[in-house]
Amino acid sequence: MEHPVFLALLATLGTWLLTALGAATVAFFRSPSEKWMDLSLGFAAGVMIAASFWSLLQPAIEQAEAMGRNAALMAAGGFLTGALFLWASDRAVNLARGTAGEKNRILLLVSAITLHNIPEGLAVGVAFGALAANPGREGLMGAVSLAVGIGLQNFPEGAAVSLPLRAAGCSRRRSFWIGQASGLVEPAAGVLGARLVVYARAVLPYALSFAAGAMILVAVHELIPECQKRQAQLPYFSTMGIILGFAMMMFLDVALG
Repeated sequence: MEHPVFLALLATLGTWLLTALGAATVAFFRSPSEKWMDLSLGFAAGVMIAASFWSLLQPAIEQAEAMGRNAALMAAGGFLTGALFLWASDRAVNLARGTAGEKNRILLLVSAITLHNIPEGLAVGVAFGALAANPGREGLMGAVSLAVGIGLQNFPEGAAVSLPLRAAGCSRRRSFWIGQASGLVEPAAGVLGARLVVYARAVLPYALSFAAGAMILVAVHELIPECQKRQAQLPYFSTMGIILGFAMMMFLDVALG
């Protein structure tokens, strides 16, 4: 088996590529379909919620128990810290957006989206880094299923950045480059997460649950409210996207694991 850090790099390059492919849809459309965007955002939320448990929290609890640590305390502590970290970071970006001039708004938009991609790359990196302690097929398939799930939800995420920018008047080329740039942080975060758990295995349960807390906050605070804005006109439409995303991620993790 290749070194876990190298595998994490390959996996997160793949998730970035799907972000870029999603951003590339700006070459064919000027503005996004509201129904398609709602379904896609709901699907992404379902994927992230399922991945947070099956690919992050469950392995965190198992690793903590194997180390003879307090699994409940480590999982809960890491989860809460991850959510609080992302909340504080997001709040800082929102405060900056409120005082920025018009020229800085696109930069702040990219900063906000990039911030949300950090826990995704970190989650994939931590999952592959865990292979150093658990090199078996089950651990590998769990990491692969997490990368596949995050990659699939990155496709509509890339489109969610580039298409609104195009509708606002940006050129297709500029909209694409900004859209794909939002995913570039994932390989860096993935390598960082993998190196952290490879060379400091004692933090593995905490790192896994930290990533889960950050991902749940993104899904619940950002994706679900956004996809439910047209609930009165389309009852259960985006909700079915959440259900489908959760079911697909659950199936991948159980079937491949």
